[in-house]
Amino acid sequence: MSNASELSAYGALVTAAIVWGGSIVGQKYALGSFSAVEVSVLRGTGALLLLIPLWWWREGGAVKFSAKDVVILAALGLGVLGNHLLTLFGLRYIGAAAAGVIIGASPAITAFLSSLLIQDIPFRVVWAGCTISFIGVILVAGVDAENAVGASPWLGGILVVLGLVSWALYTIGGRQTMERFSPLTVNWTTLLLSILLQIPLLWADQKLILAGIDSVPASGWMALAYLIVFATALGQQAWLYGVQGIGPSRAGVFVNLIPVSALILSALILGEQIGAKELVGITLILAGVWLVNRQSARHSRR
Repeated sequence: MSNASELSAYGALVTAAIVWGGSIVGQKYALGSFSAVEVSVLRGTGALLLLIPLWWWREGGAVKFSAKDVVILAALGLGVLGNHLLTLFGLRYIGAAAAGVIIGASPAITAFLSSLLIQDIPFRVVWAGCTISFIGVILVAGVDAENAVGASPWLGGILVVLGLVSWALYTIGGRQTMERFSPLTVNWTTLLLSILLQIPLLWADQKLILAGIDSVPASGWMALAYLIVFATALGQQAWLYGVQGIGPSRAGVFVNLIPVSALILSALILGEQIGAKELVGITLILAGVWLVNRQSARHSRR
């Protein structure tokens, strides 16, 4: 890969990470006016209205999908669905700042699953760093839960972690798929398939449908617009481009920026308090991620 291409991949990953930090706050805010499934379906549908015309303009609709391709993309769509819905349901029970800190463990989770599933890095190389990161997650979600922001931080933390597992599986599977399809193709197809799978769930999880459009304030629509344009269309496209450029293991490092931006924006926009627990938790999580990447790089050199 050329230096220019690698630099553009890094820039795309930084953009995605910062945008996603803000999306934690946007999702928390949107849940005041929409149900979790409504937020997920609306943000996905809005993003498709941007992505499909862009795809048609750039690739001319010349891409052909076999039955096997559709099955693989549908499986990746489950990863998108799991990430979106589990994170949204988790945010019902935990504060945005704490959720953002937990999301910082995503590189460790990706490395852990990658070592088990595709064995690109031996498990013995990453287990110590993963353990440190997971301790940080437990600290943020479980310690002093009575005084934490959110109705049930433990439940919310577990759901957010499961959302990260879904995203890790999507990232790992998406790398191989992008050997045949462009990031833009993978992005809109998996997003479309995830929406189709969610539509039946609207009958069980409603807020806007029951209350009506007039019940949503302007701030709610602004939060949804941010999720559509930046978090889903721009963020996911930038992430896939970066993963294609430098690989899932190296790309995972950039998730470290998410908890930082999420903490800052949660305090500024939602007025959430950043306490010692969050700071210690993020320190442990990022220390674990650093150890995973250090050990992985050392193993690669050997």
